[in-house]
Amino acid sequence: MTGSNETNPNYPIYQGILSKGWIAGRKVDNTDSQYRFFRDNVFLLFALVGAHCAIRRLVGVFVDVTRTSFDLVFGLFFLFVIHGFNCFKILFHVSVEFLLGRLSSKNRRLSIAFMWIYGVSTLFINDKYRLIKYGDIFGPLSFMDSFKGIVARWDVFFNFTLLRMLSFNLDYVSRKTALTENLEIAPQGQKAKVSNESDGISEKAVPQPPSEEEEIAECLVNERRRLDTPFPISDYSFANYLSYLFYAPLFIGGPIVTFNDYLFQSRHTLPSIQLKLTVVYGLRLIFCILFMEFILHYIYVVAVSKAHAWQGDTPFQISMIGLFNLNIIWLKLLIPWRLFRFWALCDGIDPTENMIRCVDNNYSALQFWRAWHRSYNKWIIRYIYIPLGGSHNRILASLAVFSFVAIWHDIELRLLIWGWLIVLFLLPEIIATKLISPYKDKPWYRFVCGIGAVANIWMMILANLYGFCLGEDGLKQLLDSMFTTLDGFGFFILACICLGIAVQVMFELRESELRRGINLKC
Repeated sequence: MTGSNETNPNYPIYQGILSKGWIAGRKVDNTDSQYRFFRDNVFLLFALVGAHCAIRRLVGVFVDVTRTSFDLVFGLFFLFVIHGFNCFKILFHVSVEFLLGRLSSKNRRLSIAFMWIYGVSTLFINDKYRLIKYGDIFGPLSFMDSFKGIVARWDVFFNFTLLRMLSFNLDYVSRKTALTENLEIAPQGQKAKVSNESDGISEKAVPQPPSEEEEIAECLVNERRRLDTPFPISDYSFANYLSYLFYAPLFIGGPIVTFNDYLFQSRHTLPSIQLKLTVVYGLRLIFCILFMEFILHYIYVVAVSKAHAWQGDTPFQISMIGLFNLNIIWLKLLIPWRLFRFWALCDGIDPTENMIRCVDNNYSALQFWRAWHRSYNKWIIRYIYIPLGGSHNRILASLAVFSFVAIWHDIELRLLIWGWLIVLFLLPEIIATKLISPYKDKPWYRFVCGIGAVANIWMMILANLYGFCLGEDGLKQLLDSMFTTLDGFGFFILACICLGIAVQVMFELRESELRRGINLKC
């Protein structure tokens, strides 16, 4: 607070960009554009949740319609309301990607290559041509430029649509390949069975596939199993494709569910869909929103970062500006994701919880990314990391992953450098883990891991401060003040001690979870 409030000499620099608040007559830091959109429309979004759920139930009473059919009609209407006539730009990309997926019947690898190339290219195309007008393309279409919907920046939400486009097509290609291979193997299997019978081998030795009831029961409780649900190839239709892409509760920002998971949950209700659990989840969401309001009314670190107003601040104050920026980034993402997940839960769909650990409860860069935007992490692992070799090709796969992550977030060199820095910072942890893992039973093992974890935390903080908070200028000033002044170096030593203590608490929290049978692997 001393680094961002009225008592700080830099306060006049950013005072003008603060907004009028509603708590104790204080101003509010509403300078973050992402959260400002959510904050200014939060009541509208809650009203939309209620309206969508009510309309679905009313339609179900009077019309015999499937969930996916309702999602298709409501989704297209929702798309037009949100983006106006810009929805046709999205539909163009969507249609092209669908057609590229159909090339798999001729050449699977070529189809996958084209899907990825075009998918990534849409990010660059949208960045450069998003403002192009229909009237410039064809004069009589100029009337379409007059209505841009509630959100004119259609390209921002498109990034999540891209993930669903690729998920549908890659799931389709995977299913089609599996069916093709089964058709090729089946005749050989039949011959082998006859030969075995002639040799007197019992048919009981041949494993029987699970029944449909067993398959459904397994998928209800096993998310991984739902990802590979063996749907008929006819279910991968253009109508189901659009229903999935424009499913209203998850359209704006996720959490991301794969097509297979969405289609299964559209036909079968998971055991986790319970009124009591949904109500408790909604109350927790409201608490998070109010907590965020309290922070924004009393801690103006986002405005400080926007104005670069840290001249003369101590290393401790600058580090707190950066640390609380990271906490606000975590919270500003957690809240919308929880609202959209709450919306989906009310509608009978259970997506992944995106933030399963507090941002401050992390000591491993590898594990951090499993807990931060978890549904995106799962998507990345399924469609990029594993196809590129996974742990057998960790460096190259990680480089590809974080390059895609950086480009997906925004077309900026700064974010691409951030992605490469993350990969660079992963190397020490990967190498150190391999070297020290044989000594797990030694009494000093936990404390050596603690030292490595402190180094890890510093690297993660610096990478994220550069990419999302302080930028180059602020990071340079923090490092200069820490290592060129006596007070700064003293702060660095004390901070390392505090982090070391915190790491031991984090270790014990995870041990406590394991004793209760919980293994989140993060």
